[in-house]
Amino acid sequence: MVVIPWRPTTDRQYAYDLTVAHYRDLLPDTAVLAVDTNHQPFCLAGCRNRGVRLAEEAGADVVVLGDADTLPERDPLLEAIRGAATSGLVHLPYTAYRSLRRDGTAQYRGGVPLQDCNYVEVPGACSGVYVTTPATWWSHGGQDELFLGWGGEDAAWSAAHLTLLGAEPARYEGRVYALHHASAVKEGEQYTANFARIYRYHQAQGDPEATWKLLREGEVAHAERPVEGPQQASVAP
Repeated sequence: MVVIPWRPTTDRQYAYDLTVAHYRDLLPDTAVLAVDTNHQPFCLAGCRNRGVRLAEEAGADVVVLGDADTLPERDPLLEAIRGAATSGLVHLPYTAYRSLRRDGTAQYRGGVPLQDCNYVEVPGACSGVYVTTPATWWSHGGQDELFLGWGGEDAAWSAAHLTLLGAEPARYEGRVYALHHASAVKEGEQYTANFARIYRYHQAQGDPEATWKLLREGEVAHAERPVEGPQQASVAP
């Protein structure tokens, strides 16, 4: 199953549509599910966790968690799906994360192959596309749903993965391509809180007890949060 965290917005709709079409081309026999939660603001970590739960309920052995603007290459993705089934680690189907920005995205929309589009490489990226089994995802706590709005959940998750599973996520030689869209707001109290929380994960790195404590804080906050809107999950068109 492919899970795409998605809350519809006009400026990002085209990126979502291209991403769904890309997965349908790469994995034609695999269900593609768009997932949202009742978090306000949007919670990427919450969508990923819910997507894994839904995949588990559907009996999926492996789930691909793909951002609604990020396109993987075929061969590394297939290798990651095979590897994730048995390794006990989360797999990332890339070693290079390419941000196409406005110019590269325009080229792709105009028919230029992804590998030939203009890009800026983002060093150290650990987001965009994850491949995992449900058991592996829960074995290191999933992702922390106290990260709301933009930023932080990926870096915190990476630190937790290393601390609790004893290894970095497995990677496969290849690239993912992030499409351009309007940027999220990168300021304000929530933004500041997210990055203060990343710091706590980095401070806890290497300490399983401290890392689990942080993850439990997120679970408690999620359980106590009042419902502010509908949860949605639908087969992507």
